[in-house]
This record gives sequence, structure tokens and C-alpha cells, in this order.
Amino acid sequence: MKKTMKQLPPELQPRERALRDGVEVLSNAELLAVLLRTGNGQETAAELAGNILVGEGSLQGIREAGRSGLCRYPGMGAVKALTLLCALELGRRALEESRPRPSRISSPHDAAQIVMEDMKRLRKENFRLVILDTKNQVLGVETVSVGSLNSSIVHPRELFYHAIRHSAAGIILVHNHPSGDPTPSEEDISVTRRLTEAGTIMGIQVLDHLVIGNPGYFSFREEGLI
Repeated sequence: MKKTMKQLPPELQPRERALRDGVEVLSNAELLAVLLRTGNGQETAAELAGNILVGEGSLQGIREAGRSGLCRYPGMGAVKALTLLCALELGRRALEESRPRPSRISSPHDAAQIVMEDMKRLRKENFRLVILDTKNQVLGVETVSVGSLNSSIVHPRELFYHAIRHSAAGIILVHNHPSGDPTPSEEDISVTRRLTEAGTIMGIQVLDHLVIGNPGYFSFREEGLI
């Protein structure tokens, strides 16, 4: 029989504490426990939430673990994993909405401001696209691919699909280095050259390629590589 949070004393039940004092008083593990609702045969929801948080290291780690990674924990099925991932994605989007960011790009720093906070701590390499109109105003930011620990796969077809869908005049390529060192690799330079050539053929200018580290970034345009 699964243990639930109702088996705990009322003062220790996260749901009851949240109803009484507000969700702000709950720890990260308690917030996760409310979402999980039930544990497994050996652990309460709170214990399961704590184990997941310790195992993945952080909320960002839970997000990056994905559904398959979370389902490794006993008592975590696909629905529970999806519930946590949806909640974390809502939190990410709420943060993005509240964060002031430039609507018009006039420098690599402006572009970095849009993606830096979200990308500098990612444990996998993500390749994203900042999409601009003819006045360098931001039309959107799209994730093109999510790679492994140290590589991402970028297909020009997928990348320019996003640009064409937004009627882009220009794009800025962005990817992160999980190591924290933003120095571009030879592969980064080669991919940038190939995508820039493809953009020229399609009439969509590749304005820059940012490599996000922690805490800094590398701009191909600033270094004269574009």
C-alpha cells in the first residue's frame, strides 16, 4: 500500500502547511511532494521528493533528467514525472516573462541577456536560435536541439524551419558549453561556417553565434569569426 502525506502529522504535511501559510513557506522538496501526492510502498511522497531532489542535485537537474530519468525512481511513473516536468516548465516560462530583456538587439551583450540566465547552468548542450526581424527586433527564441554532455546535433533544415516560420530577416545562433568554458571548439567553428553559408543562400543572415559558458560568453562577431 502506498504511503501518502496524510499519514504524517498535520504540521508536517506540506499540503496542509501550504493551505494554512501559503506555498511560499514550503521547501523545494515539499513543493515537489505536493505535486507527487503519493509515494511508493516504502516512502512517503515527501521522502520520494527528497530522494529525487538529492539524486538530481537541483530543480534544474530534475528538469534535465526528463521523463525517462525520473522514472528510474521507485514509485515514479510517467504521469508523476510529467506532472513535475510541466510544473518546472511553467516556472521557467513565468521567470522568462518577468525578466526584463531587450526587445531590439544592438550588440552581442543584448543577445546574451536574453538567454544567459537560462542556459549557463544547463548540464546538456542546447542549441537555440534568437530570431530577428529587419530592425533586429526579437521575434522569438527557439530550441533547435538538445545534445549530450558535450555535443549537440544541429540540422540546417530544422534550424531554418524555425527562422522561416517567423519570417526572420536575421538569426543569432546560441549554444552552451556545460563545462562552463565558452571557448569555441573546431566543430563549433565549422558548424557556424556551414550555417552562415546556408543562411546566405536562403537570404537569412546569421548575425552572430554566442557560446554560453558560466559566467561568460563568447561572441563570434566580436572575435571577427563572422
